[in-house]
Amino acid sequence: MYSVQEITRNAKTASIKALKLSEQLKNEALNLIAKSLEENKDTIINANQKDLNEAKLMVRSGKLNQAAYNRLKLDENKLRDMIQGVRDISKLPDPVNKILWSKDIADGITLKKISCPIGVIGVIFEARPDVISQISSLSLKSSNAVILKGGAEALNTNSVIFNIINDTLSQIKDFPQNMINLIFSRDDVKQMLDCDKDIDLIIPRGSNALVKYIKENTKIPVLGHADGICHIYIDESADVDKAINICIDAKCQYPSACNSVETVLINKNISNSVLEKLLKALKENEVTINSDSVIKNMYPEYINSEVQEWKKEYGEKIISLKLTDSLETAIEHINTYGSGHTDCIITENEENAEKFMLYVDSAGVYKNISTRFADGYRYGFGAEVGISTTKTHARGPVGLEGLTIYKYKLYGTGDIVNDFTTGKRKFYK
Repeated sequence: MYSVQEITRNAKTASIKALKLSEQLKNEALNLIAKSLEENKDTIINANQKDLNEAKLMVRSGKLNQAAYNRLKLDENKLRDMIQGVRDISKLPDPVNKILWSKDIADGITLKKISCPIGVIGVIFEARPDVISQISSLSLKSSNAVILKGGAEALNTNSVIFNIINDTLSQIKDFPQNMINLIFSRDDVKQMLDCDKDIDLIIPRGSNALVKYIKENTKIPVLGHADGICHIYIDESADVDKAINICIDAKCQYPSACNSVETVLINKNISNSVLEKLLKALKENEVTINSDSVIKNMYPEYINSEVQEWKKEYGEKIISLKLTDSLETAIEHINTYGSGHTDCIITENEENAEKFMLYVDSAGVYKNISTRFADGYRYGFGAEVGISTTKTHARGPVGLEGLTIYKYKLYGTGDIVNDFTTGKRKFYK
């Protein structure tokens, strides 16, 4: 049994060896992984059922919330999508060793900006076992080594998927060992966060508490998001049917997802047309409704309680509603209480749409479309390692490009700086 320090050192070695992997070999590996996952579907489903049985007891005892339980379930549809996601990644262009730009800066001197892997990535996530195949595939295609830590509630499923992937990779000649790694305990995480010499990036996928803990306990750069407080603003020019359909999808299609809408803002000038229809639709879909005092006084029979905290991620069938005076006040509310994840305007006014999308400071700004589209798979990335609200090299759903960085390569012919400082030679303008 390896220690965490040995795992991180081995991963570092693997990441260096991975630099020479060809696109063809990486694609071959991905397609073989997809085939192996398909051949072992029953084993995966059985392991997941075992996790679900144990998780059900955790929900009853209050150790696990319902949202986490929902994310844990890996049914036939999710498994099919998971396997297809691996195949989709194999079809994407190799993101590394690409010339991003090149220019001659002086006679005989050429500067190139080249994409390259980040190196070793640590990913800590809760519940969702399909994350293992997604992140493993993205890391493999981008020539990064990865260290994964899943939640204890998905231990059986995670272990089975991890073993299938690594057993497949071990059969491929010349493929580096220790590219995909799995750790298990909270103490392992604590040790991993100290390995700043070997791990280049940490990506947490989970609760606010998890992200906060990681940021406060490591020197390693952290990429991710703490909250998914997504908004929909119904503008005064909105199409009412569009507004209701989009709000219901954004809240009810998968309430526990981080891109599920949590707050709907409604322009007061359209409230008479949309509000009661929206309230009825939410109630028909068994959504608990909280609101500001104005809506509560207008429709007390629909409202559960008055909102005391607008910076709130429910992660279940609960929603907050608020009337706004204008587009500007909606933007101000979102920038004050949002999490920078994904926010949407429903409008038929192009000028208002562009203003909203310019001034809302979020990774994803949408017009007339459900916030549930904030997903790497739906963006055509094949999959994602997570959604980033940080303002670093990657923002929004992070796919292959977000797992690469770049280096500068400078090609000379025996050149020295002194020739330029003395005026003997000049840089091109």
